Amino acid sequence: MMITYTQEELSSIVHAFAFPGTITDWTPHGNGHINDTFLVRSTENGVLRKSILQRMNRTVFHNPTELMQNIAQVTSFLRKKITAAGGDPFRETLNLIPTTDDAWFFVDERGEFWRAFLFISNASCYDAVTDPKLFYETGNAFGRFQQMLSDFPSASLFETIPDFHNTPLRYQALLQAAQADPKGRLKNVSDEMAFFLDHADDYGVAERMKASGELPLRVTHNDTKLNNILFDSETKKGLCIIDLDTIMPGLAANDFGDSIRFGAATAEEDEKDLSKMHFDIGLYELFAKGYLEETKDVLTEAEIQSLPWGARVITLECGIRFLTDYLQGDTYFKTDYPEHNLVRARTQFKLVEEMEQQFERMQEIVIQYGGCK
Repeated sequence: MMITYTQEELSSIVHAFAFPGTITDWTPHGNGHINDTFLVRSTENGVLRKSILQRMNRTVFHNPTELMQNIAQVTSFLRKKITAAGGDPFRETLNLIPTTDDAWFFVDERGEFWRAFLFISNASCYDAVTDPKLFYETGNAFGRFQQMLSDFPSASLFETIPDFHNTPLRYQALLQAAQADPKGRLKNVSDEMAFFLDHADDYGVAERMKASGELPLRVTHNDTKLNNILFDSETKKGLCIIDLDTIMPGLAANDFGDSIRFGAATAEEDEKDLSKMHFDIGLYELFAKGYLEETKDVLTEAEIQSLPWGARVITLECGIRFLTDYLQGDTYFKTDYPEHNLVRARTQFKLVEEMEQQFERMQEIVIQYGGCK
């Protein structure tokens, strides 16, 4: 939800942070739908400095204090790792700017929470896989992120969105929505409901392995889309993982799976023509290769072998969420027309069908690049 502020109000918020040098101006920045963002310019010893100022959306994130503690912990840990490896901690991870009171966030007179980061220059962001090599670099970047955080104590992080990837719980929500059928839409989705009912045994695969101790909890990003990586504008290599709002304890397979769901699909998730939607096993292999080059020495063999299941289950989970929202009257996801969420659900189960057809090959790929026996 966008909140309108006067320039006087914004000025007091901007000056609550210890931006480098002397602040010169601030302007709206980017097109994010969750947080209101501004680019702040300042000069320090005659040099232009850029920073990012954001208002956090409390409608989505109910406890900004815990969220910011997570980000502060993780970025501090990453800075030490990057410095020790001879990297550039000002470009390879996010850097929070404290307030003038040395806090990681500021609360304005309306009770809204604000935070600030150093701007990372000479970096690009992509919304789609325009070149297959880009998806390899994506896997490499998310793999490096997981590798660097492999010895971070995940139990010290807050669960900012409880049960975010609890697929069995999402399935129960779908069944409840179907039973209630508040908008009378159940009659339109008999094939889709049959598909999800047929896959009921799949939803608990990861949860059962977690409960048995086979899969350990790790630090996970939980929104591993291509556009949450900054790429170096010159080398085109993954530089920095951004948007850490959903960082919390989770399973490596879920982060891997969400990337595959998004990046190895041949069409947008709201493509109406299902003949255009396919699962690209070639892109899957490129991502897996890049990811496992960085993680094969820190993930267990069970984790590596769970990665293809992550792709299947997360795609199923997203389809379930879209169909649930359709049945409930489109109360969560933004829609442009009445069947929008139904269209999204259909693309997800088309992807799952094709993953199932190629699942043996998906497993062979992670075993090959993960060095499993």
